[in-house]
Amino acid sequence: MKDLPDLASRAFGGGVVYANDEFFAAADHLVLPAPAGHAPKTFDHKGQVYDGWETRRRRVAGHDFAVIRLGAPGVIRGVDVDTSFFTGNYPPFASLDATALPGYPGPAELAEAEWTEILPRAELKGNGSNEFPVSGERRWTHVRLNIFPDGGVARLRVHGEVVPDPDLLPKVFDVAAAEYGGRVVDCSNMFYGNPQRMLMPGLALNMGDGWETSRRRDDANDWVLVQLAAPARLRFADLDTSHFKGNAPGWATLTGITADGDQVELLPRTALRPDTPHRFPLRKGPEVTHARLDIFPDGGMARLRLLGRADRDHLWARMRQCLEP
Repeated sequence: MKDLPDLASRAFGGGVVYANDEFFAAADHLVLPAPAGHAPKTFDHKGQVYDGWETRRRRVAGHDFAVIRLGAPGVIRGVDVDTSFFTGNYPPFASLDATALPGYPGPAELAEAEWTEILPRAELKGNGSNEFPVSGERRWTHVRLNIFPDGGVARLRVHGEVVPDPDLLPKVFDVAAAEYGGRVVDCSNMFYGNPQRMLMPGLALNMGDGWETSRRRDDANDWVLVQLAAPARLRFADLDTSHFKGNAPGWATLTGITADGDQVELLPRTALRPDTPHRFPLRKGPEVTHARLDIFPDGGMARLRLLGRADRDHLWARMRQCLEP
């Protein structure tokens, strides 16, 4: 489940649209990409400061809830209701609903929406991860976290497969981008950093926000295989070594793989500079479904962008698969 992107993450533009109570701590913390932190005995005028969402103690019937806009709409495969650092104040139970609405609905429209329960009321443990699988093939745009009756949740992770709306995509876009459905399916080494980070939006924040391999002591090289958001004819590549200075790769190649398994050279072995964004035109070739980046011999890469013209029929077919019948 955790191999799939967090569709609700602020890194994709996810956000909290509405919460019925945020007395002790704002619900915006739920979608922050970084793990929750904690500074004991840190108090403000409302009490201990928590890196999470915390509601007041209920004295009337009912339960608390927060509505989250998914930064990347898609099919949800699992959720993690993370109660890190909430010990005597976590909710004992939670459930999750989902809906799919076009455009950018506000709290009033979401309150009137038709919601589907995707996680029935489940027991939670405090100060830790609470992972639950989610079944179904529907595409969702929003989720509603219900906690019973009240308490604190540090993070909500909504792991799934991104399904972008083809109407909102240009003819040429970054088909490797995680926010559009690109994902790493294999790699040789990820000792210091997961290669999926290369596909995240925005510039890398530091050397830890990228893919980095251990030092090689043999004659081989490291590589990563990316499944594109859709079959595409690739035209440009961005190979960004920002922040990697004494550990940037010396060279790189790019190879496309067609639906039939044929390999196509897109970028021959090319020298890279440390701490530098590189843009390269790619050799014209057939439509490919995957791209393999080889780095020589090892090192770190901050971001990988692959701009191409995607197969629109493929995008629409995927969209139709997960719409309600």
